[in-house]
Amino acid sequence: MEMSYADVVAAARAETRTVVEVDHRGDHAVLRLADPDKLNVLSAPLMLQLLDATTALVRDPDVRAVVLTGTGPAFCAGGDLRMMQEQAERGRRADDVEGAALPWRWIRQQFGAMARLLTRSDTAFVAALNGPAAGVGLAFALNSDLALAADGAVLVPAFGRLGLVPEVGTSWALTRALGYRRAFAFYVEGRHLDAAEACRLGLVDEVVPDGELLDAALAWCRRIVALPPHAVEMAKPLLRSAADLPWEQAVTMEEFAEPICFTTAGFRDGVGRVVADTSSG
Repeated sequence: MEMSYADVVAAARAETRTVVEVDHRGDHAVLRLADPDKLNVLSAPLMLQLLDATTALVRDPDVRAVVLTGTGPAFCAGGDLRMMQEQAERGRRADDVEGAALPWRWIRQQFGAMARLLTRSDTAFVAALNGPAAGVGLAFALNSDLALAADGAVLVPAFGRLGLVPEVGTSWALTRALGYRRAFAFYVEGRHLDAAEACRLGLVDEVVPDGELLDAALAWCRRIVALPPHAVEMAKPLLRSAADLPWEQAVTMEEFAEPICFTTAGFRDGVGRVVADTSSG
């Protein structure tokens, strides 16, 4: 019997194992990909659980920052190759009714939906790469607001070798971090980047010893939640959109956003502290 997109989702919902874990810590949380024996590959059950957990976190008004990390030796091995292979074989059969629409739905409604939560929600996401980050897993790291890497982490651009294009926002992130030529070389060469080189290229923001990764990511969460709530919520969409705007439009957005800050208690408290510190100095 031919499986539809709805059938794939239903089968994934039937999974009884918990492969995504959430650790609530008041105003921030740790979101873990938790299928270490499979290197946290984005199987259908894991992807659905990840999307459900992330959706719940961004809807929680008390959670302002989230660490996204993996358990075991890998951050994420990327998409499920068996699912991809099955789809490639299914698409060759005469009785296949969905064709390319099935993987399109999965990519858009699962992978793409996760990327949109990372980029468009008001919640700040800190990717903590505890090991290899490949394919869509790498895309999720690049789409996060900050990315930290343990010494032993590597970035694995597997797209070209699989005959795929950069996916789920990766082309956007790579060209802005590297420029077109280096992004093209990164894709064609497919060379694994260690954490130090990834940091030098601007693909991750900080490299820390393996055993200190979570503490470093949580320190960024504390910096984020120490700011007035409105500040990060307004700055995140402003900064994300500014790179694609003409200068005049970027300035205009800032001009509209800044007066709103003046009306908040967070600004009044913050400016009061700075004035007091300046006066006492």
